[in-house]
Amino acid sequence: MKENTLNGENQSQENQAHTYSISELSKDFEITPRSIRYYESEGLISPERQGSQRIYHRGDLIRLQLILRGKRVGFSLSEIREIINLYDSPSGEQKQATLLVGKIEERRDALFQQQKDIKTMLGELDQLEIRIKGQEK
Repeated sequence: MKENTLNGENQSQENQAHTYSISELSKDFEITPRSIRYYESEGLISPERQGSQRIYHRGDLIRLQLILRGKRVGFSLSEIREIINLYDSPSGEQKQATLLVGKIEERRDALFQQQKDIKTMLGELDQLEIRIKGQEK
């Protein structure tokens, strides 16, 4: 990822500005630029614009990480937006953590229910297959 420099020197200060292009982010996160633009259109990230070029900062990078992590565990974009928006509010980290734990519990419960439903469906398919094979004889 690209690092901005000032007067040709690499700054090690905390306020150092790191910027990323859309192609760098898409390569690093293994997603398409179209996906990144979609997240932007949904208001989940908001890069700086220099003409038609998008300039992404560390905050955008962190938001993109949160979006992709949320999608991996099955959160909807509206749930991800809610979590991200809490992070930006005062005392947001604590509220975000509390909300996230609740969302994780809900998702886990839904997955366990799906697992139970799949097990039931597999059992029904097994029984149907046995009946069909018994009729063939």
